[in-house]
Amino acid sequence: MLIRIRSRDGLERVNVDARATVLQLQRAIEKDLNVPISNQHLSKNKGLLLAKADADLSSQFLDMKDSSVPLSVLGLDHGSLVFLAYQGERVVPGPQVNPAGIFGKKMTMDDLIARQTRIERQENPHCTSLSFDRDSANAFQHYVHETLAFAVKRGGFMYGTVSEGGELLVHFIYEPPQQGTEESLLLLRDPEEEKHADVIAAGLGMRKLGFVFTQTVSQNKRDYILSNEEIRQAVELHAENGFEGWATAVVKLIVNEDGAADVHFEAFQLSDQCVKLWKEGWFVAEYKDLDPKLSRMKKDVVILGKDTRDVDNDLFLVPVKILDHQGPLTCAFPIENRVSQPNLQSLKVHLERTKSLPYVKRISDFHLLLFLSNYLDANTDIPQLAEAVQIQGTVADGYQLIIDSLASNF
Repeated sequence: MLIRIRSRDGLERVNVDARATVLQLQRAIEKDLNVPISNQHLSKNKGLLLAKADADLSSQFLDMKDSSVPLSVLGLDHGSLVFLAYQGERVVPGPQVNPAGIFGKKMTMDDLIARQTRIERQENPHCTSLSFDRDSANAFQHYVHETLAFAVKRGGFMYGTVSEGGELLVHFIYEPPQQGTEESLLLLRDPEEEKHADVIAAGLGMRKLGFVFTQTVSQNKRDYILSNEEIRQAVELHAENGFEGWATAVVKLIVNEDGAADVHFEAFQLSDQCVKLWKEGWFVAEYKDLDPKLSRMKKDVVILGKDTRDVDNDLFLVPVKILDHQGPLTCAFPIENRVSQPNLQSLKVHLERTKSLPYVKRISDFHLLLFLSNYLDANTDIPQLAEAVQIQGTVADGYQLIIDSLASNF
C-alpha cells in the first residue's frame, strides 16, 4: 500500500505491505527517501513539523515510537499521511518513471494531486435538522401526487429561518419555471421572479435554505438514493448559494408493508468534500453507460485504498433529521409556475374567502405576495407588505385599496 510522507522537503511516497509495521515503514523511508532509521522521527501529528529545532521530538511525539506496532493498528492504510522530521541534509529523489515501464509516462502534478484525494464520508451535517411547514410540504407533494402522479420530476427552493440550535425551519417553497421528465429536472430559472422571492423572504425575516425535488415512481425501482444527475444538480445549487447549512430534500412515493403508497420525505446535506470537488471542476458533466448511483471524476481519487474515477453517490450524502411544524404563513393561494397559473380571479377568490380575517392575515401567504410583485413595486411596496406580514401589523390603507382594486378589476 502507498503511504504519503510529509517532511520539510514536501510530500513524498513510499510503498509498504498492507501488514507492515512501523519498522518496515522506516526501512522503506530509509531505502527510498535516503533518511536513516536512526535519524527518523515519525508521527501522525502535523505538529511534528512545527516543533522547534532543539525540541526533544522523541519525548513529545510518541504515537509511532514503538516500531513493532502494525500500521493498521495506528489507523494507517492506503493513502494515509505520516509526518517525518530529521536532522541534517539529504538528497531528495527526483520524479519517478511510471511503473508501467520505459514507455510509461512521468507523473504529472495533476496525477500527484489526484492520488492525494481520498473520498471519505462526512459524519455530521452543518444543521441539526430540517423541519417543513406542514401546509407547504403538503401543497408540494399533493400537486406531484394528484396532478403529476409522480411520473415526472418537480422541484423548488426552500425558504425559512435557522434556529439558534442550527435547525432549518422551512416556511415556504418557491417553485421556479421548470420542465420535468422521468429522469431529469430542468430548472428554467427566471432571475427577476427569483429576485422577487428573495426580496419577499428578506422582508419576512427569512432566507433560502435549500432545494427540494421529487423522484418518480420509475426511479424508486433503481438502486440509488440520489442519481449522479441529481447529485450534480444538488451540489451546483449548494455551491452557488454559499450557505454552509444548505440542505437538499427528496420526496418520493414508497409502497409500505400493506401495499399502499406513502409519500416519504428525506433530507441530506452534500458533504464539504463534494462541494469542494464541484467548485474545483472534478465532476464529469456527460458520460455514457455509467451506473446512475456513481458519479465520475475527471481524475483518480482513492476509495478504500483503491484508485478510481467512479464514486458511489452515497459517499457524498450526509443524512439530516427531518421534522415538521406549523409555520407563520398560510399556503392557500395558487402556487406559481404550475399547470394552472394564478391570476386576478385567483386574487378575488382568495380575498373573498378570507374576508372575515384581519387584512394582514389575508395576505400572509408567500405565493400571494409573489403574485402581487407583478403589479406592485418589488423594491419598495413588496418589502413593506412583507414586513407587515412578519410582525402581523397593520397593512396601510393605500395598499389595501390597491390590492382590492386589482381583485375587482377581474
